[in-house]
Amino acid sequence: MAMTTHHHQRGEHPELTTETSELQASNSEYTSNGYFAEDVNSTGSQRTVTAPNEQQLRIPEQCQTASEAPVLAVDEKKKGEENNIIQKSQPDEGEFLATAIRRRPALPQRTSTFNPNDPVTLQRMESARSIHSEIMGCKLRKKRVLGLLPPFGAGKDYPVQPPDIETYIVEFDGADDPMHPQNWTVRKKLKIMAVLGFATFVVAWGSSIFSPATFVIGQVFHVGTVTAILAISLYVVGFASGPLIWGPLSELYGRRLPTLISTFTTAVFHMAVARSDDLASVMICRFFAGFFGASCLAVVPASFADIFGNKTRGMAIAIFATSVFSGPIIAPVVGGFIVTSYLGWRWTAYLTSIMGFASFALVVYFMDETYPPQVLVEKAQFLRRETDNWCILARQEQSKFELSDLLEHNISRPLKMLFTEPILFLITLYTAFVYGILYLLLEAYPIIFYQGYGMAFQISELPYLGVVVGQIFGGAMVVGFEPMTYKRIIANGGRPIPEIRLIPTMIGGILFTIGMFWLTWSGAYHSHVHWIVPTISGIFTGMGLISIFLSALNYIIESYLMFAASAVAANTFLRSGFGAGFPLFAGAMFKTLGVQWAGTLIGCIALILVPVPVLFYLYGKRLRKMSKYAPT
Repeated sequence: MAMTTHHHQRGEHPELTTETSELQASNSEYTSNGYFAEDVNSTGSQRTVTAPNEQQLRIPEQCQTASEAPVLAVDEKKKGEENNIIQKSQPDEGEFLATAIRRRPALPQRTSTFNPNDPVTLQRMESARSIHSEIMGCKLRKKRVLGLLPPFGAGKDYPVQPPDIETYIVEFDGADDPMHPQNWTVRKKLKIMAVLGFATFVVAWGSSIFSPATFVIGQVFHVGTVTAILAISLYVVGFASGPLIWGPLSELYGRRLPTLISTFTTAVFHMAVARSDDLASVMICRFFAGFFGASCLAVVPASFADIFGNKTRGMAIAIFATSVFSGPIIAPVVGGFIVTSYLGWRWTAYLTSIMGFASFALVVYFMDETYPPQVLVEKAQFLRRETDNWCILARQEQSKFELSDLLEHNISRPLKMLFTEPILFLITLYTAFVYGILYLLLEAYPIIFYQGYGMAFQISELPYLGVVVGQIFGGAMVVGFEPMTYKRIIANGGRPIPEIRLIPTMIGGILFTIGMFWLTWSGAYHSHVHWIVPTISGIFTGMGLISIFLSALNYIIESYLMFAASAVAANTFLRSGFGAGFPLFAGAMFKTLGVQWAGTLIGCIALILVPVPVLFYLYGKRLRKMSKYAPT
């Protein structure tokens, strides 16, 4: 091997006058064949780096890691001898481990609790490998390298490849590893749940608080009612398109980053709506507010699945579902009073923007990364800093893919799952219909109570509160099923049984149908029936809405645990499409058919869909076995 000589003048390179101890700590150079020893002559006029022979470079197998590579030190005592090259002779294995390893002082290490036979540990490790295989694209083609590799630089050869890379992959240390999100403290989980629940509530709130403003928008910009309603529909169209991006990205880069982008950007666009001077700007900014806000709709339930196990996941998803459904119902009540006050319609957007920036601040300060593969990335980064072992890495950091691969295997996954998975498609179709009715009610209630009963505009929004009360009861009902569900899971060896989650859906389907018939047939005869009667129907409608959506969402998440974000993104895409379209024809349908017959049409469709969860309760397990996305 050739000798490499670097000439330096003392005046030009004062760093050569540093203490030899610093040289020992930091100056080690190596090539693909091994490590060089260093010598600084007595005058400091030049440095000579000499390659050791092959025998000196032989490393015991037990210490062939980057952090255990030998470093041949400078002998400080012979510094005064001109061009005297000092190399530490090859010691025996024990002495090598004791003296020739350059590393930082050892940090205190927690005692390992890893049990290779623990079923939870094995399941998590297998899930990690499956996620890397399907989500991170390790099966994808490698990027072509055109031409020759560039030189390594500074006259160095390429270093040797480390041994088996699997030995450097960080993992969780057993089922009780405190770093795993499901092992975090209850306080930390509740903090994250509250922050994400509020962020989701703000996004859902923004979709409907603009509903009372549509009447004013039509007058201000001189457009018809349907055109003004587009401001609501375009926001929900953003809900439909956004999750197709945010869901898969959260499986690549973790949950925190998409949530940060979502909460900040949607607040910015709500502020832009408030400052808009023309209808086109209002429409465009409403769309992008929904597009960026949709990240919460796809990512938050996946985050809850990350941090909550089988015992508590149902209760956590109840918080998410309540945020999604209560926001669009409470917001019009507040919006009605804002629009009719001296504040005006713009303050519906100002208020939402302020709430959005508040949720962004909460996410910044209180949300930690919840996605287990990304948590391992942070663990690997920490270990690399603390041990100076650059070989340590997480499985998530191994991936190699191009933009075309990202589009083919990740961004398109929600749509592939939606149209190739019978479970996902039919359950999503059911929830999409229910979600569309939620936004249809934004137009139906003013027709019944404002035009029919002749209430003041802002007062006519108050009957929505009956639906909110029903949602509270419905959420309590679903949570009441959790102890029974958990017992069944324990009896199944700790493995989730998604079909158990569908029992509240069956009950909710019946309640929802009753609520729709009750609302429209009692509300159609306003001269003979007191306004409280159709208002009370909202309790049944709200119970049906929340129990269908909540238990169906739990079913989807537990059926596609590894791909929860993509599955929820597919669900959000279709149901948001329904939510965007239903308000556009609601007014015409109720006026053409009449309140009672329009409600009869909706009730009959709801009745037809009631058997859907029953079929999946009976045959869902068989269908999941045929799925390539659902773990069985």
